[in-house]
Amino acid sequence: MMRVLSCIIKVTVLVCFIQLSACTSSQLKYEPLPVTANPIEETNKLETELMNARQEQVNILSPTWYKKSEGSLNQARQLISQKGDMGAIGDSISRGYAELKKAREMTKISRTVIADAIKGRELARVAGATALGDDYATIESQFFNLSRAIEENNLKYAQSQEKGVVDAYRSLEIRAIKENTLGEVRSLLAQADSAGADEYVPKQYARAKQVLQEADAFISENPYAKEEMHKKAETALFEAGRALQLTRQSKFFEKMEPAEVALWLDDTMKQSTDSLGAPDMRDQPLTIQVANVLGTANAIRSDREFLAERNSTQQAELQELRQQHFTEMSELQLKLQKEVGKNEQVEAEKLAEQERLAAERQTVENKLAEERRFNELYNQVQALFTNVEAECYKQGLQLVIRLRGMGFPVGQAIIMPENYSLLSKVQRAIRSFDRPQVMIEGHTDSTGSLDLNNHLSQMRAEAVREYLLANGVMKENNVVAVGFGPSRPLAPNNTSEGRAQNRRIDVVITPSGGQLSM
Repeated sequence: MMRVLSCIIKVTVLVCFIQLSACTSSQLKYEPLPVTANPIEETNKLETELMNARQEQVNILSPTWYKKSEGSLNQARQLISQKGDMGAIGDSISRGYAELKKAREMTKISRTVIADAIKGRELARVAGATALGDDYATIESQFFNLSRAIEENNLKYAQSQEKGVVDAYRSLEIRAIKENTLGEVRSLLAQADSAGADEYVPKQYARAKQVLQEADAFISENPYAKEEMHKKAETALFEAGRALQLTRQSKFFEKMEPAEVALWLDDTMKQSTDSLGAPDMRDQPLTIQVANVLGTANAIRSDREFLAERNSTQQAELQELRQQHFTEMSELQLKLQKEVGKNEQVEAEKLAEQERLAAERQTVENKLAEERRFNELYNQVQALFTNVEAECYKQGLQLVIRLRGMGFPVGQAIIMPENYSLLSKVQRAIRSFDRPQVMIEGHTDSTGSLDLNNHLSQMRAEAVREYLLANGVMKENNVVAVGFGPSRPLAPNNTSEGRAQNRRIDVVITPSGGQLSM
């Protein structure tokens, strides 16, 4: 029964694919952009759509059509900067939308036809296979051949070559786990051994080595137990890092007198209570001091969860009021139409013209008010940051915060504590707007492989996004993270200064239309 169902699905997909291919082979048709449309707003909308599509891997699963849409967007922006013909600008934007729509259609087919290859690729990337250089690039090229074959109507080729690509990604995944993750574990254990872990923290050191052995053996014996494999590798990495840090901390305390250790701990508790706004209880036993810090932290977390829940409730109530207002306005409009219908046609036309002019005037006034409010918020946000921390600038009615002071450990996507203050200001900037759309852009320099840089920039952007979501700044569907790798440099990569400029995080805030916070 399952085989029959599988065949039916494949036949259905094939029929849809043939129909879509027939449309693709003809000239792309699209509706022209309305003459009343704002070119700058429309290009921003198209760019947002492209970024959302990138999040959905459309650029991977339909690379040709996605690239065409990007080209149309760039052409529109160039024409706008040159104050080109409005008709040509509108044509570029409309064509870009049509090309992106075609890319999404192709992506749907790719997700069905080469589903196993897509899953295998994602698992390999999560495991860190992008760091394997040419070996990864070779398999990545084979994967792109599958998606391009689908775009070129060669479905049989994509199906026949998929298994080989899946197996290749699987081999890279296991190799990446062992070479990258477990390799890092071995490096940390070697450092711990040199530091004297066997002497200072023998139990923790022995456990870390045992966890490593278990993870290595499990990966070799259970190559398809993916979830458990990743858990064991992550546990081994954590235990090795913990053993090293405990060793270093033990040696640090060893050089201190007992009174110095007590004072160090006393100062640490003071910093913690000051940061949390908790009472200073250093005149109490240590267990009570710890309970004080933990209790305050839990209270803050509960308060944050309460605020998030209350905000969600208020948003729901506001939406209900808007819906009620819309219903009432619709009823009033219907009554007005009935009354107008009783008058002569001339009077109706005059009234309609007056309403049209009033609506146009109101639209212009709203637009000006929106721009004024945006400029006010821009000035407020700009004042939050020092020149060292961030650079703020306007891009149409978008606000871009370029985080100059945002740094990550080399080759990693971990947000370090020294970045918390800067990200707290970013949170305040976002909260200045009412339900904005936010895009977190990750950028790198050109050092290293393109695949590794693309992956690293995506992971760093995702880390910032997760930080904002964890702090309840906004809803999940209102913030996206996109990694551009080295594709959008600010300066040449042939100097250390230029490379430093190119390694950055940009936060792009787009206010919801007409919804700037008052």
